[in-house]
Amino acid sequence: MVTIQNPKALTRKDLQTDQEVRWCPGCGDYAILATVQKFMPTLGVPKEKMVFVSGIGCSSRFPYYMNTYGFHTIHGRAPAVATGIKLANPELTVWMVSGDGDALSIGGNHILHLCRRNVDIKVLMFNNRIYGLTKGQYSPTSEMGKKTKSTPMGTVDYPLNPISFALGAEAGFIARTIDTEAKHMEAVLERAAKHKGLAFVEILQNCNVFNDGAWDHLKDKETKADTIIRIEHGKPLVFGKDGQKGIRLGGKVGLTPEVVEIGKDGVTEKDILVYDETMDAEAIAFLLSRLTPPHFPTPIGIFRAAERPLYESGVHSQIKAARDKRGPGNIEGLLKSGDTWEVR
Repeated sequence: MVTIQNPKALTRKDLQTDQEVRWCPGCGDYAILATVQKFMPTLGVPKEKMVFVSGIGCSSRFPYYMNTYGFHTIHGRAPAVATGIKLANPELTVWMVSGDGDALSIGGNHILHLCRRNVDIKVLMFNNRIYGLTKGQYSPTSEMGKKTKSTPMGTVDYPLNPISFALGAEAGFIARTIDTEAKHMEAVLERAAKHKGLAFVEILQNCNVFNDGAWDHLKDKETKADTIIRIEHGKPLVFGKDGQKGIRLGGKVGLTPEVVEIGKDGVTEKDILVYDETMDAEAIAFLLSRLTPPHFPTPIGIFRAAERPLYESGVHSQIKAARDKRGPGNIEGLLKSGDTWEVR
């Protein structure tokens, strides 16, 4: 967790490096980088206390472009390295940057345990629904039927939903934003930074070379009012140009999401679901995570914000208890304890 302090004299320029930013022209990663560099100084944290950790992929070049400490690790293993950093020095502000392939394919097991352990790390997962760095193979989030270099007849895999995955893995803070929604992204990042524990943020991001337009229906000024629903704690889930549409729970057991129009067929705003981002709303959060086009708008915002005990706090409590009971560690004494042999 980051305690928001009075902003220090850091600026976006202070967090830029002398490295050439090497993403394809027009890549959504540029917008994310600019927003993060603009946002981080507002935390009032010295850049020497910031660490960015990444795995493999286009998104994983991120640490090179942040004038902070950083690790560019190996495919899927960023959660393990980030966990080690946070355990070794809990005072550091640790951010992990990954992509849908890096995090959810080879790194799926690692990200699952990072979420359930509730390490105080902020995860930014860029989702462009494709493998970009390795030139256009389908990823775990690619839609069924997607034709790529590795699936010329269309993928038959059922896509993984990152928000549903994070909810199932018991992440305490889960959110979604879009690369072109800078103000929304900045607000989500601020909430993630303030959260005490693991924060998982999915950022819908465009790969204009290998999967251009994957999220155009959420970005087009003419359509996005009807294709996006913004989740806000304590507010009804309404959308549309005039806020005339909403999400109601119906069906036989009252847990089936329905799109309704306020003022039509007797529907009033009282019928619209009012969202609660706390732990009690976990089941509802999962229902919302399943809302997908063309029948439903895509939710963005904070799906869950619930605090749980920190993993690193538990580990350090055990270490302290062991030292209090047995004294400081002695590696030489440990090696020579019990049965030993001297080889001549």
